[in-house]
Amino acid sequence: MPTFSAAPVKPPITIGDLERADIRVGGIVSAEEVPGSNKLVRLTVDFGDHTRRILSGMRAERPDLSELVGRQALFVVNLPPRRMAGELSEGMLFDIGFGDGILPALAVPERPVPNGARAG
Repeated sequence: MPTFSAAPVKPPITIGDLERADIRVGGIVSAEEVPGSNKLVRLTVDFGDHTRRILSGMRAERPDLSELVGRQALFVVNLPPRRMAGELSEGMLFDIGFGDGILPALAVPERPVPNGARAG
């Protein structure tokens, strides 16, 4: 594994700050390229009682999007909807590594849990 230098720890937040983030497990039902974008992937994600469309800038590091289908991952579900490449994204995929410039990996539960289960 290549040498890695961890980034400095961010400034402290309160437990209240953390509790405001709604992070849930979602099952990826489909993953498709977003037409007209060379970065975005459109995920349809099952959260147990509803599904959402979540756009993620992972296209470059995921040449085979079918590998994502059926996987569980962590998502932030209480961000305001955001337009990206003309489409509405209803959350954010949690990944590990993008901010550090390394090949991103999904943040996933260690074993299957019900879709919609909360982190924290």
